[in-house]
Amino acid sequence: MIDQMADTSSRQLAAAPNILVVDDTPANLKMLSTLLGVSGYRIVSAANGQEALDHVAAERPDLVLLDVVMPVMDGYETCRRLREDIRTRFLPIIMITASGEQEKVKALELGADDFISKPFDQAELLARVKSLVRIKLYHDTIQSQTAKLAEQASELAGWNRTLEERVREQVQEIERVGRLRRFLSPQLADLIVSSGNETALESHRREVAVLFCDLRGFTTFSANNEPEEIMRVLGAYHGALGQLIFDAGGTLERFAGDGIMVFFNDPIPSEDYAARAVRLAVDMRNQATEMAIGWQKRGYDLGFGVGIAQGHATLGRVGFEGRFDYAAIGPVTNLASRLCDEARAGQILINQRLYGTLEDLVEVEPAGELTLKGFASPVPAFNVIALRG
Repeated sequence: MIDQMADTSSRQLAAAPNILVVDDTPANLKMLSTLLGVSGYRIVSAANGQEALDHVAAERPDLVLLDVVMPVMDGYETCRRLREDIRTRFLPIIMITASGEQEKVKALELGADDFISKPFDQAELLARVKSLVRIKLYHDTIQSQTAKLAEQASELAGWNRTLEERVREQVQEIERVGRLRRFLSPQLADLIVSSGNETALESHRREVAVLFCDLRGFTTFSANNEPEEIMRVLGAYHGALGQLIFDAGGTLERFAGDGIMVFFNDPIPSEDYAARAVRLAVDMRNQATEMAIGWQKRGYDLGFGVGIAQGHATLGRVGFEGRFDYAAIGPVTNLASRLCDEARAGQILINQRLYGTLEDLVEVEPAGELTLKGFASPVPAFNVIALRG
């Protein structure tokens, strides 16, 4: 019980305002300390101005009762120094004077908040102390809240900067993904972006399988139909085949009217890239065959042909700032394009190198040695009938 009372007393003492009493007369110090102590204040005393400044620096009092006439440093000089220091500029000071009006005016001019004449009235002294301590409390509360608001404003500014940076990074990432998805499947675009490394898009040489496809009879169809109908047919055609390309993990180089170019094994290498290309061609042919049924009902004579070639190409990003594409350049792309030109409706023509890679996977029929534009010698070609197994 005694310990609890002691703890309660200590908490109350710690919460009580701290008063610094400065007077060179011990009797005055004792009397003021007793009067203020029984009124609930914590008391620190000093015998001159220099001691007072030391106590202010160490104790941080809530109010100073300051005598005027003292050795070492008088009350006026002490008051002046307290007001010059930014840390004590608003510290309440009551000066105790025994002189006339001239000294009171000087005390106020030096920055004292109030004064008491000796001999003083105890009730008046306590009232003035209470009033100034209350003002000091309000001032400290405002300073604390201002500091907290400044801290919160600083944190908010930091959060805003972080948010702006994240938004900028996300916008850049969205733009990167958007550019990559123009020619890569979504999963490949996401893979490159998540890795943060686009060096795979720089110019390099690699073996690839290149697929060209287009519609037989599209030139005649375009000449005999309205542009809106042509766009409707192309929209359905591109939508169906585009999804197959992404599902197969192919890299889409371009759409050119009804012509589509896709290649495999770049920028993400794949061990079964040749098989992926042929499987995609077969899936495309099946899809186009279903679509041709609807086209025939509308009177459109459209067929679908594919050419695929395996070989080395130089690959990389081409274009200019704001408009980049990803391209495969080399004889293999020309060969795939020429094979596509030679393919009849429903045919998938492949070169001999690709057939040698996939001999166990595909069922073919020889298409003969074709004389292709841009190639000095006839090129053996094979038509893919079906996939084995």
